[in-house]
Amino acid sequence: MSSFARKTWLTCVGALWLHAAHAVPVTVTATAKPGASAENTVLIFDPLNATPAAGHDTAIIDQIDKRFVPRISVVRTGTVVTFPNSDHIRHQVYSFSPAKVFQLKLYAGSPSTPVTFDKPGLVVLGCNIHDRMVAFVGVVDTPYFAMADAAGKAVLNLPAGRYRLRVWHPALASPVASREVTVDKAPLTIELNVDIDAAPSAVADWPE
Repeated sequence: MSSFARKTWLTCVGALWLHAAHAVPVTVTATAKPGASAENTVLIFDPLNATPAAGHDTAIIDQIDKRFVPRISVVRTGTVVTFPNSDHIRHQVYSFSPAKVFQLKLYAGSPSTPVTFDKPGLVVLGCNIHDRMVAFVGVVDTPYFAMADAAGKAVLNLPAGRYRLRVWHPALASPVASREVTVDKAPLTIELNVDIDAAPSAVADWPE
């Protein structure tokens, strides 16, 4: 390895180490009212100090037992999603959401064309053959996001800086106001109260 290449490699390694060293654990706990669950509450941290580089990620949303799996997904803008059909019957996946309008004609197995989610917002998925098949894809311009587990908890490692925290769940009865969060050197804990409707009549609006 030449001296120039070695210096470049060491610089890259040093930059990666520095980024990792400055990542701070942030724990978010979402609490719902008795009888409801905060599981799958979406947590989005939009950086306010800098714009993250565009991503080129991939994701899979399967179809199993006439259900989309997972039912709720969060992806970065530009993510390419494939929709395999693991059922023994055919499905026809579509969305009329402004963030992504598309239709995969009736098929079994894996469709030949994946779908690129290139605009931020909420995409509601459906199947033209099975009306009960519904799923949600939240598309965000940030790499910093998570979903709460069965206990309503999520842990992220965030670089120090200022963020706008947005919160969403398809069954939110009332929106959760966005808030500014400052991540410093010490681990951070955030408590949230979410009003989850056990039998919602409509899908909650995506947070702006």
